[in-house]
Amino acid sequence: MAKYECPCGYIYDPEEGDAESGIEAGTAFEDLPDGWVCPQCGAAKEDFWKA
Repeated sequence: MAKYECPCGYIYDPEEGDAESGIEAGTAFEDLPDGWVCPQCGAAKEDFWKA
């Protein structure tokens, strides 16, 4: 599964997920809820690009 990077430098790694937001490890970026935002800066999912 691909990693995605936020403009602030945060990288969403599907192998780690996002525990703070209740996203389990193994969740692909494409499967994140539409309302998910960067846990560091609050950027929207559509602001990320494939790392």
